[in-house]
Amino acid sequence: MNRNTIIGLIVIFAIFIGWSIWMRPSKEELEAQKRHQDSLIMVQRKIDSLNIVERIMQQERIQEEQQVLKDTVTVDIPITEEFQIDRSKYGVFANSSIGENKFYTLENDLIKIVISDKGGRVYSVELKDYQTYDTLPLILFDSDTSVFGLLFYANNKIIFSNDFYFHPYINGEPYSGPDSLIATDGDSLRFSMRLFTDASDPAFNPGQYIEFTYTIRSSDYMVGFNINIVGLKDIISTRGNLIDLSWNTSLRKQEKSVDRYNAPTIYYQFYNGDVDYLSETKDDEESFTDKLKWVSFKQRFFSSTIIAKDYFVNPVLEVFTDPNPHSERYLKSMKATLGILYDGLGDRDYDFSFYFGPNQYYTMRAYHLDLERQIPLGWSFFLMQWINRFAVIPVFTYLGTFGWNYGIIILVLTILLKILLFPIAYKTYKSSAKMRVLKPEVDELGKKFPKKEDAMKKQKAVMALYKKAGVNPMAGCIPMLLQFPILIAMFRFFPSSIELRQQPFLWATDLSSYDSILNLPFNIPFYGSHVSLFTLLMTVSTIIYTRINNQMMGASSQQMPGMKMMMYLMPVMFLG
Repeated sequence: MNRNTIIGLIVIFAIFIGWSIWMRPSKEELEAQKRHQDSLIMVQRKIDSLNIVERIMQQERIQEEQQVLKDTVTVDIPITEEFQIDRSKYGVFANSSIGENKFYTLENDLIKIVISDKGGRVYSVELKDYQTYDTLPLILFDSDTSVFGLLFYANNKIIFSNDFYFHPYINGEPYSGPDSLIATDGDSLRFSMRLFTDASDPAFNPGQYIEFTYTIRSSDYMVGFNINIVGLKDIISTRGNLIDLSWNTSLRKQEKSVDRYNAPTIYYQFYNGDVDYLSETKDDEESFTDKLKWVSFKQRFFSSTIIAKDYFVNPVLEVFTDPNPHSERYLKSMKATLGILYDGLGDRDYDFSFYFGPNQYYTMRAYHLDLERQIPLGWSFFLMQWINRFAVIPVFTYLGTFGWNYGIIILVLTILLKILLFPIAYKTYKSSAKMRVLKPEVDELGKKFPKKEDAMKKQKAVMALYKKAGVNPMAGCIPMLLQFPILIAMFRFFPSSIELRQQPFLWATDLSSYDSILNLPFNIPFYGSHVSLFTLLMTVSTIIYTRINNQMMGASSQQMPGMKMMMYLMPVMFLG
């Protein structure tokens, strides 16, 4: 191969590479294409959701009309005619649209779950170790505040499992025993609800059903949840190759006050492990093309979470405030539509779990699902979350084992912080004492350089004096800089610590909320409508401490009047 051939090949290769680079879509074009694809997916999901809502509303109107007819017409209607009316709406599930609502209770020493045969769903959840702020049983949700079911197409009809009556089973056999079942020490309960298709009026086909199975274990907030689809490959449509789990909940107010830094919202984990959440301060909605591992309806101290063994696809999440709440205890509404893959090739089995429990760090971390990421510990800043995870929480938990009042524990934590920083603070106080001794000499330098244009000379002379005496004028900043991330970490942890919930201290009845010694009949701008004695004491003590500290700092504090004013202003700002 001669030189000209080699040069020609190189030129051809260079032209090919250059042409590829030239014709390659720009970053902006690629992002535009992705946005276009995402928008198409979101529009399709919106259309599907609207169709489902319209269908459900239509079914509710028809049911109301039928109920009116039943209440006013005394002529007996043959059962076959009633089934025929239902079949136009429900198809092969028509027989299961009529039944009598029954309830079954599954409980252990921590939670009590009520299962309804209408929808085969979790009807209500009670946490047995907790109460609301006004000493009522703590109910995470009930039938008035939650809807859960499977959404799919069957014979070109939109089917919502919540509309049908399921049949109870245990170990594959029909169940007709007690309505209450308890998981004792070391035991677990498996309780199933089956939705059958119609074989012939009024019988059911035992070989075609959807089964919801719940598994509850003793001393566990996690509840196993399994969906088993049997014999329905020719009935359930494979439209989109997925079916949807729909979960709508209106959260109930459990606390006296709402923490604006830890407000209720939806948390979720991507399949790759990242955890994120919707807005805590305003209505928000997100449609995803990424897979999700779990979705959680989170309140300040409690969460209701659904976890997939594999993942959810095409999820749509929404959090909003209902302008016409059904109850004075209403807090916020949340919706989740979660896709699960369905190819229609045969029977399918899906494994999920529910977490109904407290937002307690070690309780959540024990499941190794990153559920503890719902507790706002400063996860976005590595230093803050490290301080909370490896210092504040372990020490706080250890001190809690002594049975002390949690107000005392907070005081002890503060003292331990001061002891930890004492060696540095000692050097600071020593430097401050030297600066007070040098103050007359600094004043003499001020008289020596009285003019403004001599300010630089005066500064150099003062710094030379400090250096000669071994004084560091910035030493006072070091303890503050070291304390700041620790104090901010505590500031994030304590309002989120369920250990402080409903714990009294002195005149306060609940350390997780404000201590009101006087409720005002009016609202003061910036301040509020109640008087908090802890806040007032904090403000006064901080101002006194700042005053004493400035006097100890001597001349250096006089050189920073702006910083001095800020130090006095900060505690006043915390009054609001």
